[in-house]
Amino acid sequence: MPRPNVEAERRAQILRATCDVVSEVGMHDMRLIDVARRAGVSAGIIHYYFENKRALLVAAFEFNFSQSLARRRALLHSSREPLSLLARLVQSYLPQGEDVLTAWRVWAELWTEAMRDPEFQKVNDRLYDEWCQIVVAIITRAQQDGSARSGDPVELANMLVAMIDGLATQVLAQSSHMSVAKMRATLLTFIDTCLAAPTASPGTPEEDTEDGKEAADSRRAGAGR
Repeated sequence: MPRPNVEAERRAQILRATCDVVSEVGMHDMRLIDVARRAGVSAGIIHYYFENKRALLVAAFEFNFSQSLARRRALLHSSREPLSLLARLVQSYLPQGEDVLTAWRVWAELWTEAMRDPEFQKVNDRLYDEWCQIVVAIITRAQQDGSARSGDPVELANMLVAMIDGLATQVLAQSSHMSVAKMRATLLTFIDTCLAAPTASPGTPEEDTEDGKEAADSRRAGAGR
């Protein structure tokens, strides 16, 4: 029997391959033999770790989420001020770059299946709640230090998360009405105008701060595309 650390590595290898295949062909067209080939293992090894295709997919969706957070661990644990952290966080979810695009496509497959399958509904509900709670915690910290407006942090987080998901879906669908630049500009505008507290000095130009410059530049770039 494989050693525990070898088992963990092999399991992660299989789940990573599963996410890649799901991203490319969708969960319904995914075959275990395709995952085995991508992972460089036999189909028998897949069955050693996972009872069936459904069990593999559930684990892959959970793995996709955990890897998404792992890629942002340093950012989430940084000493940035809450709203600056939030702006950086939402930009890290823009659908660009191989890892992020793969993650988004896997998410989209989960959402589609969750519309009609109770088991995947539960998986989506659990992961979506965990993600929302991360955003709620950041907004709550911003309200506590006075940088964010008052209001129900759960409602504000739901608004922001819904915007991220909806805009990203249109980018993935290659809509002519939504680009990565427009998505970035829209999200940063929401943070600046709907979440950030009114500044003590209303006449201070946004560009006077580093994060303000970045937000303003992003919105201008988005508006031109």
